[in-house]
Amino acid sequence: MSWEAVYRWVQQIPRGRVVTYGQLARALRLRGGARTAGRALAACPRGRGIPWQRVVGAEGKLLLREPLAQLQRRLLEAEGVHFAGDRVDLTRHRWRPDRARRRRRSRGAVL
Repeated sequence: MSWEAVYRWVQQIPRGRVVTYGQLARALRLRGGARTAGRALAACPRGRGIPWQRVVGAEGKLLLREPLAQLQRRLLEAEGVHFAGDRVDLTRHRWRPDRARRRRRSRGAVL
């Protein structure tokens, strides 16, 4: 699989929402799991509008080294993401694309 599929998927994450590396890996069935997702994002090309900051570690932990961890936190906070200590509040901000699709479909249904 090329990293392009990873980048396209990450570009779909809405502003103010996050996913975990493991969630990304499962969604795309990446061999090597979360580590492969991390490698793909580490190779993320600049200037293409890929919101890399919206991918976090398990339990909302920021896994990047400084100063990138501070940059990631500032970018997420600017999007309205709340933190509980040093972790993203996943109960409020985790993006679940399967639920979003179901909600859109049900809104369009005539009752």
